[in-house]
Amino acid sequence: MYFEIENPGAYRAALYIRLSKEDENEGPSQSVTNQQSLLNEFVRQQGLSVHDTYIDDGWSGTSFDRPAFQRMIGDIEAGKVNLVITKDLSRLGRDYIMTGHYMERYFPEKGVRYISLLDGIDTGVESTANDITPFRAIMNDMYAKDISKKIRSVKGDKQRKGQFIGGKPVYGYKMHPTEKNKIVIDEGAAPTVRRIFALALEGMSCRQIAARLNAEGVPTPAAYAGLPVAHPGPYTGLWSSERISELLQNETYIGNMVQGRSVKISYKSKKCRKQPRENWVVVEGTHQPLVDKETFQQVGLLVSSRRHTRSRTYDFLLKGLIFCRECGRPLGVLNRKNAAGEDVLYFVCRTYQRFTKAGACTSHTIKEKTVTDAVLSRVQEVCEACLNPAHLLPIAREAVEQARKENPSEREIQAIQSRIDRLTANLDQMYRDRLSGLLAEADFARIYRSVQLERNGLEEKCAELERRRVSPAKEVDAADLLVQQFIGSACTSREFLVTLIERIELTKDKQIILKFRFREQEANV
Repeated sequence: MYFEIENPGAYRAALYIRLSKEDENEGPSQSVTNQQSLLNEFVRQQGLSVHDTYIDDGWSGTSFDRPAFQRMIGDIEAGKVNLVITKDLSRLGRDYIMTGHYMERYFPEKGVRYISLLDGIDTGVESTANDITPFRAIMNDMYAKDISKKIRSVKGDKQRKGQFIGGKPVYGYKMHPTEKNKIVIDEGAAPTVRRIFALALEGMSCRQIAARLNAEGVPTPAAYAGLPVAHPGPYTGLWSSERISELLQNETYIGNMVQGRSVKISYKSKKCRKQPRENWVVVEGTHQPLVDKETFQQVGLLVSSRRHTRSRTYDFLLKGLIFCRECGRPLGVLNRKNAAGEDVLYFVCRTYQRFTKAGACTSHTIKEKTVTDAVLSRVQEVCEACLNPAHLLPIAREAVEQARKENPSEREIQAIQSRIDRLTANLDQMYRDRLSGLLAEADFARIYRSVQLERNGLEEKCAELERRRVSPAKEVDAADLLVQQFIGSACTSREFLVTLIERIELTKDKQIILKFRFREQEANV
């Protein structure tokens, strides 16, 4: 071996092994068994004590979010490991930025020595191999990028041929038992899909269909597939109108393969970006349909016809500030006619609205005006307790003084008035010329309209300048009035409320809870 470790008893070694499908292309020497044998032979020769062996089999080196690697990091944090050994640098990772972070910063800060056997890298000694480590990391990263491009090209070619390359087929289908990249009907889920289309064809809305399936206890696609839920919420295990709408518009059910709806942002990231419909890869007639095209088109028209009535929005003062106390979701509003035929907005819990029959949360129904008035009343009390008119008066006087400085001069008003007088005189002269026959009727009408428009505009401007004029004698009164107007109207400003209030919560008992940004405690209205 290339290394001679002094004082081996001082080290507690971690043997790290990684293998991905891309690495298997490099030959059998990269296998887990080969790596483990090489590392074990090294620690035997050096007389090192091994704390544990960490194996990530099937994990790409472009990401460091690997289970065994993170377990090793946890042991380093706990002080159980101070030596990390890998077969080569690419086993540690192929992202040169993160690889450099661990080698150049994290391991030294934690007092961890790193050894890469085949690359001759040992951070515990001075070596020229260590100096070129960043370049090795870049080359490993370039290799990963090149492999990613080749894989993407192959997948794109399969998509264009109508071959299924996803992890799991859409609900109602399953992978073919013998043919790769082909899907067949899943007889366990197919009846539910056909029934959903039949209910939609009968005129039921997506929300009504979801409510019926939830009432009957029909498993959702995720529940049917037995998929684990990382963060269960109030909608977990329930059908939603969005899920039904997406299913009814999926061309997969008429035998077309639909892929490429999202793409990975980068070969280093797991995040995906949704693609516009025109960028989807759609290949017709690749598998057996679950519904006929005529039914699919009719249902599509029904779904589209409801879009303009489904997403009505209403403006109200507390928008974005008020939430359900029980489920934490934002409250929505409904518009209802009262006995007099007037529109009245009501707050309602969105969780209850979407999953009424499933018993999720409660309605919380209450008039929007009732809540708004109560909130404004409470805010008014807070403002009156905190705002001192004596402190606001200097600010108001400064604003009035600024307005006085911007006050239009008498000269400007007089100039406009002089122009108005001249135009009036011109109109009088034109009228006399028309009566005497010096000016034709058509010419008089044309010129008269032009001069009249100009004079009207100047008169409006002059009136506006007169209104903006501030009399020095009234500056003090104007400042007092400005302070009173601010105290009386500031609380009704949405900008002011957003600045003052962090969150408003409505309980199922119609109790209103205010959480202000400037204090910890809650205020009950």
